[in-house]
Amino acid sequence: MATFSENNPLVYTVKNLCKVCYTCVRECPVKAIRIINGQAEVIVNRCIACGNCVAVCNQGAKVYYRSTESVKAALKGQVKTIACIAPSFPAEFTDIEDYKLFVAMVKKLGFNQVVEVSFGADLIAKEYAEIFKNPEAKSLITSDCPAVVTYIKQYHPDLVPFIAPIYSPAMAMAEVVKEKYGKDSKIIFIGPCIAKKAESDSFFEVLTFTELRELFAEEKIEKNDLIPTDFDPPRSGKGSIFPVNHGLLKSINLSEGLGKGEVITAEGKSKFMEAVRNFEEGILKDQHLELLCCDGCVHGPGMSKRGDQFLKRKKISKYVKNKLEHLENSTWEEDIKHFSSINFKRDFSPSDQRNGKPSPEKVKEVMVSMGRNNPADLLNCGACGYETCESHATAVVSGLAEVEMCLPYAIEKLHESVAELNQSNTKLADTRQALDQSEKLASMGQVSAGIAHELNNPLGIITLYSSILKEELGEGNPIYTDISIIDEQAARCKKIVGGLLNFARKNQVKLKEGNIIDFVQHSFESLIIPENISIRFEHDLITPTIKFDADQMMQVLTNLERNAIEAMSDGGELSIELKQVGQELIIKIGDTGIGISQENIEKVFTPFFTTKEAGKGTGLGLPLAYGIVKMHKGKINIKSNNDPEKGSTGTKFTITIPYLNF
Repeated sequence: MATFSENNPLVYTVKNLCKVCYTCVRECPVKAIRIINGQAEVIVNRCIACGNCVAVCNQGAKVYYRSTESVKAALKGQVKTIACIAPSFPAEFTDIEDYKLFVAMVKKLGFNQVVEVSFGADLIAKEYAEIFKNPEAKSLITSDCPAVVTYIKQYHPDLVPFIAPIYSPAMAMAEVVKEKYGKDSKIIFIGPCIAKKAESDSFFEVLTFTELRELFAEEKIEKNDLIPTDFDPPRSGKGSIFPVNHGLLKSINLSEGLGKGEVITAEGKSKFMEAVRNFEEGILKDQHLELLCCDGCVHGPGMSKRGDQFLKRKKISKYVKNKLEHLENSTWEEDIKHFSSINFKRDFSPSDQRNGKPSPEKVKEVMVSMGRNNPADLLNCGACGYETCESHATAVVSGLAEVEMCLPYAIEKLHESVAELNQSNTKLADTRQALDQSEKLASMGQVSAGIAHELNNPLGIITLYSSILKEELGEGNPIYTDISIIDEQAARCKKIVGGLLNFARKNQVKLKEGNIIDFVQHSFESLIIPENISIRFEHDLITPTIKFDADQMMQVLTNLERNAIEAMSDGGELSIELKQVGQELIIKIGDTGIGISQENIEKVFTPFFTTKEAGKGTGLGLPLAYGIVKMHKGKINIKSNNDPEKGSTGTKFTITIPYLNF
């Protein structure tokens, strides 16, 4: 029989199949699962081999030691091999109506004898009957379930003296087989239990029913090809009912009770653990405990996932009923009497695997890191595999779990990451837009500079000679008015050309410290403000002093302010806000005017683009403002709405200028 250790574990994880679902953590009664980098790892010395993790892992990531190769080698050898079949076999092989065909299939694999473990159950039931019927007997915990025995040894070591010092039915049957068929025989236990693989060296190997099915499939053994064969003696009686609820009690004609010296049954990982705790606390100190880790052996982890529990129980009941009807009582009684002389006693030693309890301060620190700052934050949703947030935090401190296992915490962090990503995307889009605008303005600037230089000299000559003609003709001359129009339009053209040159010219900013609050207030002095427009100026600056080029920044402010006033022909509010965010100055200039359509917003910084009527704008004011802000190593953004159905109309420019970038 294999010896299990860290290097040769009984239950382990196939890491490339683990999908980080934490189902195994949730189902492990002793939390013998450690999560490392999101993957589950079985802690060998803490595992009780209950097989819950194997049963619930749909990815097949949790597996157990396979004995098929070792058994096949034994069957090919010269030594007699004997199969000990657990009494739950009718619940596994529900498709085989005649159990004798099942026995024939097992023998076809090469076994010399095939016997029933349930005869061992008959013998062990006799041992328990003597204890349970004695009201003065010391309270005991049954030892027939190896997972329960390991659990008590490792997690309730003080209760080890209360474990019944009696063989399990399988171990008892191994002793019977050795006496009847020879001590050199290789005994193969076949049943639904994974924990049996580590229970005792009484067996050469242990096969689960799923492994037995694999051997049948590999050897192409079918029930239809065989002659029915009965189990080899000794044959069992009521011990065949062992796999179902209260099986031990039923086999000795007892019922569950709460009086002194009576028996309490508990099956399933939650119930058996609760019964052990109550026993330890003294609540059940006067009772015996019949405990099974599974919900009856018909639900063992070594069984294939087929058939419901009622069908399984029905198959067991039908098999037991048929067995008892055809049982040769005299032969059975003789066999029981003969083999009762075997010593079925054994001893147990504690193997404490309890983790030390971490300090409350460290647990609290982990809980705070997960956002569990007060009782209202404790969700106890169980998504991490632990029943409470505190037990999860305790596991984190103990090195068994990771903070990221908390689903609400992970979702919250995901939302934060998405928000940060969205913010980064927005910044990237703004940067790309600014780059596109800069490239557009640079190319427009080159064209504008060439045009401006070419036009500047002719316009100067036109202006000069038109002025001379006006002086020579005098105001009374009939063509004086025409010459004045030429002079006026030439001056306008010269102004446009001057704007083009300012736009195209890469001026150097002349930085000088100034009070931005006073500067903004000074910008209002050049405005003509209609009576139906009000000005709201707000600021909360910590540092009003900033370095900027006053002349150029005045162009920016007055241009934006005038545009805002012109957009509110029916009245409204011009708002200017100053804010300091870190080391940046934020200037917001807004109006409640008609707004700008979405299709035009991307064009507002393009030279010569304007939404004003013909003759009222050159389309150079905003591009010039854009360039000045950029020369201050800042940025300018616009938001606008011209659709009343979407909310208040109006436009807001946001200028951001660094304090310390110079």
